[in-house]
Amino acid sequence: MMSATRRPLLLSVVYLLCVGALAGLITGCVGVSDRDPDGRPSAARWQPRPGTAWQWQLSGRLDTSVDVPVYDIDGFESSAAVVERLHADGRKVICYINAGAWEDFRPDHGDFPAVLLGRGNGWEGERWLDIRELGVLRPLMAERMDMCRDKGFDAVEPDLLDGYTNETGFPLTAAHQLAYNRMIADLAHERGLAVGLKNDLEQIPQLVGDFDFAVNEQCAEFGECAALSPFIKAHKAVFHVEYDVPERTFCPIAKRLRLDSMRKRLDLGGWRSPC
Repeated sequence: MMSATRRPLLLSVVYLLCVGALAGLITGCVGVSDRDPDGRPSAARWQPRPGTAWQWQLSGRLDTSVDVPVYDIDGFESSAAVVERLHADGRKVICYINAGAWEDFRPDHGDFPAVLLGRGNGWEGERWLDIRELGVLRPLMAERMDMCRDKGFDAVEPDLLDGYTNETGFPLTAAHQLAYNRMIADLAHERGLAVGLKNDLEQIPQLVGDFDFAVNEQCAEFGECAALSPFIKAHKAVFHVEYDVPERTFCPIAKRLRLDSMRKRLDLGGWRSPC
């Protein structure tokens, strides 16, 4: 027979277990509403904050030894094993894809109808996309987001989200760009991925709520860094690089504005010189 002194202790343990189980059901367990569109468990997505150092490498043999908490690497050319290795080292990993231009060197290049392809964008093998065609581009970009998710990336950097400011060969407007950029953000979020707004400074006030961080090139060179402040005010990181401006010139600006800045060479190899 159980002693009178042990019975209250056992009842207390049972009570705590039941309360813990109930709390788990309320806050921690995965139910139908906590699953992504493919039925897989989804967790709260990563949210980088200002003051997060990073490495951005899109060419050459990947140097995984840089002591920073965030890596931004090519989604197509990086394997799941590379992402896993970076995670094992405590890194978060961003998946670089091109969302605004077609690239003839990507394995999915043949999936893009010719009618979507506009003028060259100045990079060999690349042509602007007609972002007005949301119905055609959505499944193509969804497949790229699926790739990022399936390889284990934490976030995505969709490049060239400012086609409407360029000579693309299509009559793109600011409204077209807003609709497309929000579609891209939605595709990432549906897969549990954080997403960064690449450049597109003019539309930051409208898009800061849709994106989890920003990635910028050369805002100091063009005197535009203050335009990124809405992300900082929203406690969202701004990952920034300069190519030609020396560190002594742009680093004071970056530190004042709380940008996470470094100097890179244009080929975006492993070399970096952070502020």
